[in-house]
Amino acid sequence: MTKTRLLFIDNLRTLMIVLVIMVHLSITYGGEGSWYYNERPTNVLTNVVLTFHNAVCQSFFMGFLFFLAGYFTGHSYDRKGPGPFVRDRLLRLGIPMLSYDLAVTPLMGYILIKAGIIHLDGSFGDRLKEYYTSFHIGTGPLWFVEALLIFSLVYVGYRLLRSAPPPARSKEPPGSAALVALAVVMGLASFLVRLRWPIGWAFAPLNLQFPFFPQYLCMFPLGIIASRNDWLMRLSRATGRRWLIVAAVLIFVVFPLIFVLGGALKGDVWKFLGELYWQAFVYAMWEQLLCVAMIVSLTVLFREHLNRENRVTREAAAASYATYILHAPVVVLFTLAVRDIELYPLLKFALVALIVIPLCFALGAALRRLPAARRIL
Repeated sequence: MTKTRLLFIDNLRTLMIVLVIMVHLSITYGGEGSWYYNERPTNVLTNVVLTFHNAVCQSFFMGFLFFLAGYFTGHSYDRKGPGPFVRDRLLRLGIPMLSYDLAVTPLMGYILIKAGIIHLDGSFGDRLKEYYTSFHIGTGPLWFVEALLIFSLVYVGYRLLRSAPPPARSKEPPGSAALVALAVVMGLASFLVRLRWPIGWAFAPLNLQFPFFPQYLCMFPLGIIASRNDWLMRLSRATGRRWLIVAAVLIFVVFPLIFVLGGALKGDVWKFLGELYWQAFVYAMWEQLLCVAMIVSLTVLFREHLNRENRVTREAAAASYATYILHAPVVVLFTLAVRDIELYPLLKFALVALIVIPLCFALGAALRRLPAARRIL
């Protein structure tokens, strides 16, 4: 692996964190999804636009984060060896996850109770006692950190069983046929999983949303393989352009068609979420094709045009992990603070995003500068 820092990957990671924040703001102001606080009433146009936004982002952004995490996992293991690698993962992933579970999640509950969003039967102390006695890990957005820790530990087991490190290769990046095949496999797997567990279902003890995991289970090891073969640097410009066109068609032509023909405008959104409906099958295929298209096209686009940094992008990239960890309370506190300001919901979403996103990154950068935090974050 080259010692030169891949600045375009830093910038891609930053973009994914921005999209995470925007999706949670989008749910707040009327988009479909689950979040701590939903501001109502909304209207049809806002709901359609923000749900469209969320569907596009959900199709690829978390899968892309797993891919980027996998991209650096293999080489990190090679440098450190199994013991130090596991200790590093427990430090950088385990401590933030448990800190969020033990402190931030109860704090979020207290904030929502005080704001009148959650109504208590009994005292807050009773609710807190109930939370800790039925405690489970990976609460809120930290499910991603939990899943990444699990994937990393599974990779350690794989490497220990393999004994010898995988050789460096020079295999060519997958062609269009292989990429389409990957998307079809992920789409079929997603559809089959959602027959049992529709979108919105989560395995409560670990807060893992299995309906999305076929993609994540593919993207993490693919990131490791891509790194071994240097695929991100070897994807051609023509491939990037081709898949950018595919992404545009999927977003602006195919999705509106299946959205309308599938009855979403009539309130039948639930048919897209799972079970034995043609809408669920088509949506799963659309989702995974768009995932592949966005990852390939954005990778080439950023490598060719955004493989650089300035002071702002450097600070944002360094603070991206801390920003992910703390963005939920920042988003909730800010949206609650401005909830009495009456604006058209779509306009309010845009204005709040312009303030909250820089605020989250600024606080993430400040958190990293605390004495004990830099090594972890």
